[in-house]
Amino acid sequence: MTERMTKKGIGMPTLLGIPFDGQSSYLRGAGDGPPKIREALHCDASNEWTESGIDLGALGALDDAGDLVFSDNNTFEVIEPGIGKLLAAGRRPVSLGGDHSITYPILKAFAQKYPELTILHFDAHPDLYDEFEGNLLSHACPFARIMESGLAKRLVQVGIRAMNGHQREQARRFGVEVVGMRGLPAYAKLKAAGPIYISFDMDVLDPAFAPGVSHREPGGMSVREAIAHLHAIEGDIVGADVVEYNPVRDLGDMTATVAAKIVKEILGKLIRK
Repeated sequence: MTERMTKKGIGMPTLLGIPFDGQSSYLRGAGDGPPKIREALHCDASNEWTESGIDLGALGALDDAGDLVFSDNNTFEVIEPGIGKLLAAGRRPVSLGGDHSITYPILKAFAQKYPELTILHFDAHPDLYDEFEGNLLSHACPFARIMESGLAKRLVQVGIRAMNGHQREQARRFGVEVVGMRGLPAYAKLKAAGPIYISFDMDVLDPAFAPGVSHREPGGMSVREAIAHLHAIEGDIVGADVVEYNPVRDLGDMTATVAAKIVKEILGKLIRK
C-alpha cells in the first residue's frame, strides 16, 4: 500500500486497489481492474458528482490509499493487514478488485472491528462452494469461508441466477438469504440494523451492460436496477468492494465506465451517511 492517505479523515471512504486474480477459475485478468476503474472514475467525460448529490471531488470527501503490492506467495497475508490498517485509522475502505476471493481476507479484517456484520452481496453466482476444483480459496468459495468462520451475522445475496444444488444446500446450511433475479426488486431486504458491508461482483449485471467480466451470465440486472438497489440500502455502511471486472474481456472500456459508476454511487452512500 502506498502512503497516500491524509492524516485526517476519520470515517472517510478510502479507495484501495487489490490487483489480484490468482484464485480465478476460468480466466485471468481481473487483477488489472483497479487502475482501469480509477481511470474511468476520474475521466473528464463525466464529472465526480453522484446521483445522490455528493461531490466526490470536494476536498476531504474521499481518499485513495493506492494499491496493495503482492509477491508470489503472500497475497491473503497482505490483504487482511492492509484493510486492518485502514480500519484502525477510522477509514471506511472501498476495495477495487481483483477476483472475488479477496472478499474473504477483507472480511477477516472487518470482523475484528465489526463482529455483527451484515453483508449485502450482489452477484450472478452465490460463491458458496465448499471447494472448487480442489481449491478452498477459489473465487467461487469466499462466502463459504466467510460464513463458516462466523465473520458475518447475516448474508443477503441479490441477483443470483447460476446456483446449483450444492450451493443451494450450502445456502441452507449457512442461513443465507438468497434473492434470485426472478425475485427482484428486493428493496426490503436491503435494510439492516448494525454495520453493513457491500460486495458487488460486476457479473451481477447483464453482460449487455457489462461484457468485461470473466463469467458472463445472461439475464442479469441493468445498470439502473443495480443503482436503484444500492440507493435502497438503509443502515450503517462501513465498507465495500467492487470485484471481477476483467479488462481483457471489455469492449471499448464500457465495463470500466459502469464499474466506476457503481463505485461512485457506493461512495455517495458512504459519504451521505
